Amino acid sequence: MKELNYDELLNIKTGGDHRGYNKSFHYHRYEATPYSALELLFAHYQLTRTDQIVDFGCGKGRLNFFIHHLFQASVVGIEMNETLYQAAIENQTSYLKKNKNGKDKIQFHCCLAEKYEITPLDNRFYFFNPFTIPIFWKIINHILVSVENYKREIDVILYYPSEDYIYYLENHTSFELLTEVQLPGLFEHNPNERFLIYRLAY
Repeated sequence: MKELNYDELLNIKTGGDHRGYNKSFHYHRYEATPYSALELLFAHYQLTRTDQIVDFGCGKGRLNFFIHHLFQASVVGIEMNETLYQAAIENQTSYLKKNKNGKDKIQFHCCLAEKYEITPLDNRFYFFNPFTIPIFWKIINHILVSVENYKREIDVILYYPSEDYIYYLENHTSFELLTEVQLPGLFEHNPNERFLIYRLAY
């Protein structure tokens, strides 16, 4: 399905980007993960309805609604930009008109990513290169502290991963590469066009 068709199917509007001013140079501008890339990712990586996925820099909520539609999993979107957050809330209202079973499974929070408090239910974390490495360090540390208190299986999903993210996970944490999903036709010209999925090793 084309990008617009999925938006129509889900009764949401997530196209375009957001070039407005960010309060911090640590945060990158909004750009939604292409639906074609999400289709490929979830053809190789499955979620369950008991998973809870946190999308850091969720923008208008595309990933959140797509995941709930596919897996009926719980999804949490974290967005610092108030305009994008409001767009996500509007999309949530539209989505729930057709998907009433998502009422208690879709959440959005308007806050800095590093201010989000990891919950014991959060077990999958998605990053589309949303901010610089110091912010990423803080969030990974919050995840690890949470796991110390509530042991559970943890995955980190990176799309268009920066070398800094990869180096940190592989050299300073116990995360190990579980799966790599390359985007055919794109990866050959740009090695960033891929997903890397890391799982916390115990």
